[in-house]
Amino acid sequence: MPNAKKKSGYSKKDLREVSDNPELTKADFAKARPFSEVFPDLSASIRKGRGPNKAPTKKLVSLRLSREVIDHFKSTGAGWQSRIDETLRKVVKRKAS
Repeated sequence: MPNAKKKSGYSKKDLREVSDNPELTKADFAKARPFSEVFPDLSASIRKGRGPNKAPTKKLVSLRLSREVIDHFKSTGAGWQSRIDETLRKVVKRKAS
């Protein structure tokens, strides 16, 4: 079996030679228009957003928490706000019983 060498990748020259798209210039960018202006119907159809909740279970509030609490929950990664909610619910259930 021949000794296969690992390729180091393609050079910019290689990519230019096989590219069907010319490099965009400052003049090209100056002529550019927003997507929503060029395709208003398509833009409106894809910008619908999430829509309303079927059964809203949470209410948006503004709450001031200590830096220590926020840092603790944020340090555990994504979903930190949901974990704060879960912790508070546990406390509420414990107090109710």
